Amino acid sequence: MTDTGTPKRKLIEGRPALIVIDIQQSAFVEKEVRSIPHMPDYAERVARARFAIDRARETGIPIVFIQEIHRADLVDFGRELDGSEDIHCLDNNPETALAKEVTGFREGDYLIQKRRYSAFYGTDLEILLRGLGADTLLLTGGLTDVCVHYTIVPHLRF
Repeated sequence: MTDTGTPKRKLIEGRPALIVIDIQQSAFVEKEVRSIPHMPDYAERVARARFAIDRARETGIPIVFIQEIHRADLVDFGRELDGSEDIHCLDNNPETALAKEVTGFREGDYLIQKRRYSAFYGTDLEILLRGLGADTLLLTGGLTDVCVHYTIVPHLRF
């Protein structure tokens, strides 16, 4: 390959933040029926997420954990229950907690709780990211076909 004279770019541009979406205890409890079906290869995806978390820590990239949580009286559910999902992530269920051991969550890490698919909708995530000076977002999570997707798609710029 020949050098085109174009300056090399860094792998990650700008000031990044790693957003870790919805890796919660319920995913690691053996169940026959789940309120939210898992995508194939869930364990491998979570292992890759942990790799990203560990590398972010090593390089000083801030990490923001996102937790889906709903009130036990169901008053704050939205369209989530219109599809194939059942009632899930209730605040009175210990399985709603973050999977702290799996993700390496530490005291002092950033945590945003959300009640919708998007981690931006009705939360202070944008304020936190501005405070961190983040202008590049790296996203990972447990169910990339739902909450990771709905968090990032509205914010993509081509």
